[in-house]
Amino acid sequence: MIYKLGFKRLLDLLISFIALVILFPVFLTITLVLYFLNEGKPFFFQIRPGKDCKLFKVIKFKTMNDKKDKSGILLPDHKRTTKFGKILRQTSLDEIPQLINVLLGNMSLIGPRPLLTEYLELYSPTQIRRHEVRPGITGLSQVNGRNLLEWQKRFELDVYYVDHISFLLDLKILMLTVQKVFQREGASSSKSVTVEKFKGN
Repeated sequence: MIYKLGFKRLLDLLISFIALVILFPVFLTITLVLYFLNEGKPFFFQIRPGKDCKLFKVIKFKTMNDKKDKSGILLPDHKRTTKFGKILRQTSLDEIPQLINVLLGNMSLIGPRPLLTEYLELYSPTQIRRHEVRPGITGLSQVNGRNLLEWQKRFELDVYYVDHISFLLDLKILMLTVQKVFQREGASSSKSVTVEKFKGN
């Protein structure tokens, strides 16, 4: 309980700050590359629900361009994902800017991933409990299949995490995350470069 109420947040601040300092050369290099590839737009911002469903703006590196069809509609994800963006996704380097979200208090290093706001009205009373904690850069579902998981299983893991937060569980998830990143597992589903949308229960 002490870990959940205070020590977890302290570790978030310490580790995310150190990580940003160490990764600053990588952060700067990727930002410059994406600035030129994406017409001056290296970052992707999107409103997501966080703890207690409070909305915040998540920050990621922009892995897709803004190309549209003749009708002015954005092309499908797989047609807009750049070669460099694909590499960032596979290596999870596109997640680095979310360390800023952690410092701001919007996110935690570990917790249920922040999903789309449109899903809020689709959750069951049990599923929405995933918002009882700060969303994370990585989490239990990410180390157990990531985008390859079925939605129901993903939500089960999210709620399990909410009910069993501990230092040892977070440490285990962190170690498994490093392993998964090097193995490049589960970065996309078989049908799309991004996960299929949740359509309700």
